[in-house]
Amino acid sequence: MTRHIIRLLLAVIIGVAVVLVYRSLSRYSLEDIGSSLAMIPAWRLATATLFVVASYACLSGFDWLALRYVGKPQPFRRAALASFSALSIGHNVGGAALSSGAVRYRFYTRWGLTTDEVAKVILFCGATVLLGLSMLAALTLLFMPPTGQTLLQLDPWPRFWLGILFLSYPVAYFLCSIWGKPPLKFRSFRMDMPPTGLCAAQILVGTVNFGCVAGALNQLLGTFTDVGYLQVASAYVTATLAALLSHVPGGLGVLEATMLLLLPASASIGALVAFRVLYYFIPLLIGVPLFLLSEAYFRRRPHTVSPAASREAAGQA
Repeated sequence: MTRHIIRLLLAVIIGVAVVLVYRSLSRYSLEDIGSSLAMIPAWRLATATLFVVASYACLSGFDWLALRYVGKPQPFRRAALASFSALSIGHNVGGAALSSGAVRYRFYTRWGLTTDEVAKVILFCGATVLLGLSMLAALTLLFMPPTGQTLLQLDPWPRFWLGILFLSYPVAYFLCSIWGKPPLKFRSFRMDMPPTGLCAAQILVGTVNFGCVAGALNQLLGTFTDVGYLQVASAYVTATLAALLSHVPGGLGVLEATMLLLLPASASIGALVAFRVLYYFIPLLIGVPLFLLSEAYFRRRPHTVSPAASREAAGQA
């Protein structure tokens, strides 16, 4: 029954993804997209693309670490396949825990993970996202020059204390891994605090990921303005939080509107369109066929049931 529900959910997600790509691209004519990209020097586009690739590599690292956390380590190539397929869709469809989680479920249950272990992978990756956002926000606020414009034009002292507030989450998370923390329990589900080494890796990889995304934006905006990296990173963190709170699929429109609000003299809609194409649309156009091809590949292989899946099924019987 669970498998049929997952398959139905995946079919809906793929359908929504296709509709969203059409609706998203229809906001911009091909002429608009072409002219925006044409204004950006090739070397800046190439550098921004490298930052995007680095970001998705870090996101694959989220899954690779999560698989080690649940005791089912996989080669990085497997983690990258599942992560990229899931997140290229989840970033655009929205509701990442559900949409990308369903895709992850398809991959990881084939590789021996139980439903509870897949849930732990998703929660681990979600925690890494929050740690990375919080750490990048803290770094931008604490190291922003006194004259830098950021986060609704805050003065240096309010900016400093807000930076400390953001920093407190990753610091507390890391300290909990040292001192120990009671596990998260819900009925039969139990999730323990990751070991200290994994916690440190979460904070590092999460921060580098969002730093790379901000780097891609900074490269594209650099065509039109000399705005500094820290200002772009601060605006991006704020825009990402706004997009997450809005629940708009892919933060479509929210990301652009927030960036334009926070960097009115610097942000260019052309650069933001180029960023959305590089970070959202192109990965989606690769991720959906990649996922469908993997589904076809696994269907052609002889059907085998992993020991973990067998034990789970026996427990449900």
